[in-house]
Amino acid sequence: SLGILFNTGAGQHILKNPLVVNSIIDKAALRRTDVVLEVGPGTGNLTVKMLEKVKKVIACEIDPRLVGELQKRVQGTCLANKLEIKVGDVLKTDLPFFDACVANLPYQISSPFVFKLLLHRPFFRCAILMFQREFALRLVAKPGSKLYCRLSINTQLLARVDHLMKVGKNNFRPPPKVESSVVRIEPKNPPPPINFQEWDGLVRIAFVRKNKTLSAAFKSSAVEQLLDHNYRIHCSLHNTVSSFLIYYILSMCTVTYILTFIIRVKTDIEKLNVFKFFQRSLKEIPENFKIAEKIQIVLKDTGYSEKRARSMDIDDFIRLLHGFNSEGIHFS
Repeated sequence: SLGILFNTGAGQHILKNPLVVNSIIDKAALRRTDVVLEVGPGTGNLTVKMLEKVKKVIACEIDPRLVGELQKRVQGTCLANKLEIKVGDVLKTDLPFFDACVANLPYQISSPFVFKLLLHRPFFRCAILMFQREFALRLVAKPGSKLYCRLSINTQLLARVDHLMKVGKNNFRPPPKVESSVVRIEPKNPPPPINFQEWDGLVRIAFVRKNKTLSAAFKSSAVEQLLDHNYRIHCSLHNTVSSFLIYYILSMCTVTYILTFIIRVKTDIEKLNVFKFFQRSLKEIPENFKIAEKIQIVLKDTGYSEKRARSMDIDDFIRLLHGFNSEGIHFS
């Protein structure tokens, strides 16, 4: 492995300090019966130590050169039949079943991999992951912190996250330009009863400018167009239509169909007022409807109009999402 030219642009920084390797494995509290997922095993410094402790390690590696190094390292040993190597991009493949995930991740895939992990089913017990220091601190940041962001609140909605230890750049070969940290992630099981796509849609809007008030954040024309589109789709699925559509429905009906319909609706036979019947049956969207006004009413009624995303916690966003959804405003 000494002759390999590592691709630092692809995040190849091999963890070389055995004390750090052992500390990571200790903090994972691995069991003899565990199946462990490792992403970016490199030359196998972490892999081999885990193979000595668990039932199986599934190592995902995109670089065929490093796959060869890993295979050579266990070849002819009792550890070889406990190692399964998956070659390819872990973000583009389905994750296998595993009990724990332990990895010195390529930093470029940190964010997408975290959410792939947290939305994976069935649930795993925990993940012990090496990240760039700033990314790790964002994961654990609390409301009011400068680092608090969409990543923080989304991760903390789905999991308990703890910063375990700092790892200096000289513990890697070649050393990265940034410091690193090890984080423990435990998914919440059962997960919160929230549609994550809806949740993320709301949080995305709020954190685009996290220092703005929500009233200002939601005045973006792009946001208003999106929510208006979603609102009309929601209405169409819940029997809410516009006056024009009611008129169109009536104009397309034949006289025979209308007469047949009137006969069936005995309560309206005397009135022969089919248009009024349709209006009673289908809630109508006013022709002068403006989604911007409805958005601001929800923000005011929930008490979040002048709040800023940087200081709002999970409970605040749950209440706000419920307020929007109750009025038929959706984010996905």
